[in-house]
Amino acid sequence: MELSGKTGFVVAPFAPSSERPILVIRPDVVTHEIPWDQLQVMPHHVSPSVHTDPRMDYHIDFANFHAHLENHDFAKLVLSRSIFIPADSTVSPITLYQRACASYPRMMIMLVSTSRSGMWLVSTPEILLSGGEEDWQTVALAGTMPFSEEVLWSDKNIQEQRYVATYIIEQLEQFTSDFKETGPRTIRAGHLAHLRSDFHFQLNNSQNIGELIQALHPTPAVCGLPKQEAFRFIQHNEHHDRSYYSGFMGPLQVAGNTNLFVTLRCMEIFADGYRLYAGGGILKDSQEEQEWQETEIKLDTMRRVI
Repeated sequence: MELSGKTGFVVAPFAPSSERPILVIRPDVVTHEIPWDQLQVMPHHVSPSVHTDPRMDYHIDFANFHAHLENHDFAKLVLSRSIFIPADSTVSPITLYQRACASYPRMMIMLVSTSRSGMWLVSTPEILLSGGEEDWQTVALAGTMPFSEEVLWSDKNIQEQRYVATYIIEQLEQFTSDFKETGPRTIRAGHLAHLRSDFHFQLNNSQNIGELIQALHPTPAVCGLPKQEAFRFIQHNEHHDRSYYSGFMGPLQVAGNTNLFVTLRCMEIFADGYRLYAGGGILKDSQEEQEWQETEIKLDTMRRVI
């Protein structure tokens, strides 16, 4: 992942390829005053024709993933899916972006459009890497429940989050011994709650930032354990192409600051509709219907914006 020494807005897929490359948008202007009424942003593409049964696809994938977990080939796998919602009215992408900003003030909202990636609206709670100079931060975010004032976490959710936190510690130890973990704690992301641990650390040589990003991504929150084996398994066995879902986006070393976020709670915007993405961590004791319902409530984040 050749991001060391690069500057700009990064758009990275789950699995980089010639069709889905890592993009770095180098800004001509960085502004905090956006002339919304003057912006004309339209999708580049029409959606490809896909005629499948999403519930049956998920059933097949879950059975396959779960069998490998029961055989102890993996400690955790993340199974994702997507749905297509046809556009029944002309709503501008700018309007969708503004709705997301109003609805989800605790999340990072991004509207990104390039001819290579297509157009994506993202509303994500998960930091991949944030900081500047020597002070940096990342998080372990996993576990999902509908938000309430008294969230009771199951053993499965707690274990899933701990897998992610342990993985991050192992990666940070390759780059620094000066880091501190706080948490886990319950955080709110729209209508959902997650378990989050924060890691603050010192990085003496920010020129190695590309190597650190490569070590962190993809975390077990979007991939699985062991990492490389899970990464290959997901690519060969999920029914859909994740594209830029579960990759990462954000400014890299722009004005000395980096704020990269995992591309969750997102949709690709086409001229004729929207493709929404969601996933969830699968463990050996996971139940299919519960995991399906978790993806449903995650899809609601973007469905409510539409």
